[in-house]
Amino acid sequence: MTRTRRLLPLFALPAVSALALAGCASGADADASGADTDAITVVASTDVYADIAQQVAGDAVEVSAIITSSAQDPHDFEPSAQDQLTVSRADLIIENGGGYDSFIDALIDSSGAGAHVITASEFSHDYPGAEEHSDEETEGEHSDEHAEDEHAEDEHAGHDHIEGFNEHVWYDPHTMAHVAEAIAEELAELLPDEAATFEANAEAFAAEIETIEEALAEVDAAHGGARIFVTEPVSVYLAAAAGLDNVTPEAFSEAVEEGQDVPPATLLEALDLLSSGEVALVIANTQTGGAETTQVLDATETDGIPVIEFSETLPEGQTYISWMLENVEAISAALAG
Repeated sequence: MTRTRRLLPLFALPAVSALALAGCASGADADASGADTDAITVVASTDVYADIAQQVAGDAVEVSAIITSSAQDPHDFEPSAQDQLTVSRADLIIENGGGYDSFIDALIDSSGAGAHVITASEFSHDYPGAEEHSDEETEGEHSDEHAEDEHAEDEHAGHDHIEGFNEHVWYDPHTMAHVAEAIAEELAELLPDEAATFEANAEAFAAEIETIEEALAEVDAAHGGARIFVTEPVSVYLAAAAGLDNVTPEAFSEAVEEGQDVPPATLLEALDLLSSGEVALVIANTQTGGAETTQVLDATETDGIPVIEFSETLPEGQTYISWMLENVEAISAALAG
């Protein structure tokens, strides 16, 4: 389900980064910008996870993201030497996993980073093997030892794309509540004096997640069972939580996500489905597309089907909570006509 991703050209980065690291060695307590390098730092693969981490950390921790713009596609992102330096200095790293942001694993390997890594995909109830763990483990016993061992074993095996698993887990608010709790636990290990603050912030974040889930339940009550078409599976978790029925031919969304041509028979199936009058809503991904996606969107105009667009990265000026609430509201308004 994930587009074919090129191996990142990190073979060139160690030499470049060695110079960058050497250049910073003269300032033991500050980086090139004068920032205090003794501060606890969290590095996230995307701004989505950076925002969640900031909500939990508050002002006690420095949080940054490698990808901070919707113009940067996580699937094809090519990190820089500066990105490698940033990861090498991290005290905690947060990634999506599931093959989505494999560049962060490459950065970890090439930089020799020793920070603990939180892999959000592993907190999804759909993640392979998740059924073997109780909710109690998921909600509080995802131990540092487990995370460290898993990262050490088999060079990030399991961080590659998993067949049949939708890696876009940040569109599952329930999973993000678990991720926030894991962030609080990891930060408490790094800054024990702030543990109570981190726990309280994670609980406040979880309470806001409940607000999103209540909004999703309202959509389900009003429109549950409505059939939707998604150009690419980024929004599927949120749509499922709203009780919507994704009827997109799997081969269509897979091809779009992988950056491949949609088979002609599949495209015809999709267009026939849209013209049937059975599809209530089309959800498009603003960061992926192609000729076939354009044909689908053109068909929605002809067939009078509402379209909403979701992105993969955090829109400017939004928090994770406000963003997800806006997405749910967009679904509700589109279905209400």
